[in-house]
Amino acid sequence: MTLREQLLAYKPYKEQEESDRRLMLRYMDTFDDVLTRNNEMAHFTASAWVVNPARTKVLMAYHNLYNSWAWLGGHADGEENLLSVCLREVCEESGLISPRAASDQIYSLEILGVDAHRKRGRHVSTHVHLNVTYLIEADEREAVRCKPDENSGVRWFALEEVLDAVSEPEMRIVYQKLIDKLAES
Repeated sequence: MTLREQLLAYKPYKEQEESDRRLMLRYMDTFDDVLTRNNEMAHFTASAWVVNPARTKVLMAYHNLYNSWAWLGGHADGEENLLSVCLREVCEESGLISPRAASDQIYSLEILGVDAHRKRGRHVSTHVHLNVTYLIEADEREAVRCKPDENSGVRWFALEEVLDAVSEPEMRIVYQKLIDKLAES
């Protein structure tokens, strides 16, 4: 199934997701490079809401760029299979060897603003991430490790600890949505 088909098939959880899905489809119709960072205004990313099998904990990394605990994930960089991107990023950023998708379906959608910053010595202008989130399960007993060029910590948090650990106010809203959705499933 193409990314467009996945977006069209996705049942938005809240009004925010319906609005973001509509805008994502509009970006796809307007630009032919939304799967790459060549589109400096908006491009697709894939994020993972990594939970233990009991769904009582979530794995997060202390993201160096944002100085906050955050979910795992990364840029599509030309790959349309965002679930594959998501799983690869989970392994790269956490050291996990055997994370698995709870479903091949999209779990959540977000359009996220990214402030201007420097990356690898280069200025990156303010832009948005057209983010697709997947629910990923992993064994909390499996060893984790940092990826020093991106994060300085990786650890499991009880769901009730997540919001206090996150220093980005706008991401607390996203994580609360994911926690609420998890509780309803």
